Amino acid sequence: MKQVHIVGAGLSGLACALRLTRTGVPVILYDAAAQAGGRCRSYWDSKLERQVDNGNHLLLSANYAALDYLREIRARDRFVSPERASFPFVDLASGDRWTVSPGISPLPWWVFQNRHRVSGTNPLDYLSILRIAAARSDETVAECLPKRDLLWHRFWQPFCTSALNTPPDEASAQLLWRTIRETFARGGKACVPLVPKKGLSDSFLDPALEIVQSAPNQILFNHRLRSLDFEGDRVSALEFGGGRVQLGESDAVVIALPPGNAAQILPGLKAPDDSRSIVNVHLRLALPPDTPPPLPENLPFLGMVGGSFDWVFLRDDIASLTVSAADKLAGQPAEEIARVAWSETAQALGLDPDCEYEARVVKERRATFAQTPAALKLRPGARTAWRNLLLAGDWTDTGYPATIESAIRSGNNAAALANGF
Repeated sequence: MKQVHIVGAGLSGLACALRLTRTGVPVILYDAAAQAGGRCRSYWDSKLERQVDNGNHLLLSANYAALDYLREIRARDRFVSPERASFPFVDLASGDRWTVSPGISPLPWWVFQNRHRVSGTNPLDYLSILRIAAARSDETVAECLPKRDLLWHRFWQPFCTSALNTPPDEASAQLLWRTIRETFARGGKACVPLVPKKGLSDSFLDPALEIVQSAPNQILFNHRLRSLDFEGDRVSALEFGGGRVQLGESDAVVIALPPGNAAQILPGLKAPDDSRSIVNVHLRLALPPDTPPPLPENLPFLGMVGGSFDWVFLRDDIASLTVSAADKLAGQPAEEIARVAWSETAQALGLDPDCEYEARVVKERRATFAQTPAALKLRPGARTAWRNLLLAGDWTDTGYPATIESAIRSGNNAAALANGF
């Protein structure tokens, strides 16, 4: 009987395993770590004495692959979201606050209403999106947009950095347009934000693992793939640190590892090799009793411009801050990063700056590949030169930025190909 060996239990590997399990194909899922999730998981932090995520992730209602995945594992109700698309912001330099609220219609009538668009901008400013839509494959976002207006500083720059984890002067304009085309260009129904209620493991991992762990599947942690054996046009065996796994004639292999790890395993693989950092800071707040919630329960995040951090997410007494394309910040001492994070959190949420807090700084130095025009040309497809070997991961050519959505799309694609092998 056909069996599929999936190396890597991050979201791409889990999505692949889940899809194959649903179609009756047995899988063995391997991971070098002691748990699943990769860069998308929760863990207990002994310093904060709280369960925290290793990064902050925001889904949009247009992320069809991610939402299908959540429905498949029956976890859609583990997210909170507003009734309509809403993105609150604060400018830490000026103190201005506003909420970007795209209308339901794909036609952008909302830019003509002051209360729906970015504070200080006018409707004509938004015509710059046409330049992004017409961008060449070699153009960056900064080359396509005026960089001196408020819309640049309060929308384009933070949106590009967050969506692509690459600064606008390096980021691919075409890739940003693909994101816009699937979300904001389709109106408010396509860009309603969704945030996990309890955390990444509760919403993405635990329900999926319960399904994948059903017989005859296996999940093997602490299994680091060292090499592959080849016979002609197929992979014949997997070499792990603790032993060798021989493949049957009809078996398939899916490599769902980060690009650097995959390139070490696969001879001649061309993959993006430049990466960008993301820095997250988790703050446990010692708020006085009866303090009103700083953010609404159904909209527990706030975009920040004019400071060092991009977003703050609030869950119970934990404020989590995120900054993308953070290579420079990642080089600073954790104590200094935490100090800046608390200062900006207090200002953004209207908290007493003298309030006590505990901090945990998480530096993800290779969070995603640098999504530049040159790097996009290196994204491989799912198929390889070997007939039973496939690739998955947010860095493969899904046509979407390296996000949760891209990871799940890649896993689904690999599963479809492995099922037809």
